[in-house]
Amino acid sequence: MSDNSSGKEITVPPIADELGRVFAGEGFELHLVGGPVRDAVLRRNVSDLDFTTDARPETTEAILRSHCSTVWTTGADFGTIGGMFRGEQVEVTTFRADAYDRVSRNPIVRYGDSLVDDLERRDFTVNAMAVSLPGHEFADPFGGLADIARRTIRTPASPESSFADDPLRMLRAARFAAQLGFDIDPETLDAMRRMAPELARITAERIRDEFNKLMLAPDPVVGLRILIDTGLAEQFLPELPALRMEIDEHAQHKDVYEHSLQVLRNAIALEQAGPDLLLRLAALLHDIGKPETKDIVAGGGVTFHHHDVAGARLARRRMRELKYPKAEVQAVSLLISLHLRFYGYGEAGWTDSAVRRYVTDAGAQLDRLHLLVRSDCTTRNRRKAERLRRDYDAFEDRISRIRAEEDLRAVRPDLDGNAIMELLGLEPGPAVGRAWAYLKELRLERGPMPREEAESELRAWAAREGFAPRQDAG
Repeated sequence: MSDNSSGKEITVPPIADELGRVFAGEGFELHLVGGPVRDAVLRRNVSDLDFTTDARPETTEAILRSHCSTVWTTGADFGTIGGMFRGEQVEVTTFRADAYDRVSRNPIVRYGDSLVDDLERRDFTVNAMAVSLPGHEFADPFGGLADIARRTIRTPASPESSFADDPLRMLRAARFAAQLGFDIDPETLDAMRRMAPELARITAERIRDEFNKLMLAPDPVVGLRILIDTGLAEQFLPELPALRMEIDEHAQHKDVYEHSLQVLRNAIALEQAGPDLLLRLAALLHDIGKPETKDIVAGGGVTFHHHDVAGARLARRRMRELKYPKAEVQAVSLLISLHLRFYGYGEAGWTDSAVRRYVTDAGAQLDRLHLLVRSDCTTRNRRKAERLRRDYDAFEDRISRIRAEEDLRAVRPDLDGNAIMELLGLEPGPAVGRAWAYLKELRLERGPMPREEAESELRAWAAREGFAPRQDAG
């Protein structure tokens, strides 16, 4: 199929044709455009229906209000009106022919009268195809269909012009390579290398959102390699390219960078309920503390002592700069800080107290921590890999056994704050908190205690601390 040839071969959702008939009845064009058309060509599931029209936004809004249960206008400044049509979310955007200030990426919104002009301003040729509704005339003025056949990502206009308009498109190119398994056109890739510093014009939130989409792709490693090779990662995640210079102390891979990518792939293979962004981020970043902690020892060996602590700190700082939600920052940094603790379990053995601390410190991230630790085993030594696997199997079994005896997810002292105040005759304040913390440590060490034993231990602690327990207590 070529530009304006019949698009009967492309299957579009019936609801799209229904909306097309509504606009045609009002005397306006409506085209399914962008990702939905690309996915229809690829025989992928079509969702997030996007439409373009020659109707101006105020007219689009009036049409949708007559046929939708709900209408929203949050994108009206950019020509986009949304609505719930026959139970489906749709967005309709007026033909655009924007210019950009090329300083902040803010478009100077200008509406167009031509579908071709609208398609030319889109990011890539594979997203610059359209199907008219309800007639199904196929528009492909920039060769998107041929690029799909070649499995190539290319810009409709020159890549320099496209990326100058919106530098985030460079990240999007890497994301589509990861999502679709396509290669990036050499000219486009070269422009990405030369224009990588332009990413500084983009807000942290937009970079974060695009990076998250890449990380959730079927094979994010494809896109990550592109970000590294073009210098784009250096602009917002410089800790990642820094890993290429560090030699892994186990000599398992060419460098820590390759090891980290393999750990990410291992983690993806262990996912049970679909893509897990936090697990993937922790897997990718778990060793970013190694460059900072690298040390050459006698005989030419390399160590990275405390790289778990350094890595957690670096990940926390970087994720904050990218405006990740606080809970996500805490989860990823916690996973990184704990990813080494298990090692040595098989040789040294752990007390039940150490197991309780591991579970308590991991908290809600325990299941992810299990997967991260298993993923971090990338040794080519089959005997060593099997031993580590058996050790961790035994470790998880032990956690299950102890958990069956007590609720490890909510380890708390055997006496609560009210009981502590009653026993010691204290008012609410720091002293109660110190007593509570002491009893929790005791709980972790010994497991559950009878109340009488807990009270006795608290009295002994109070005496050592200089508190006088109430004489009538107990």
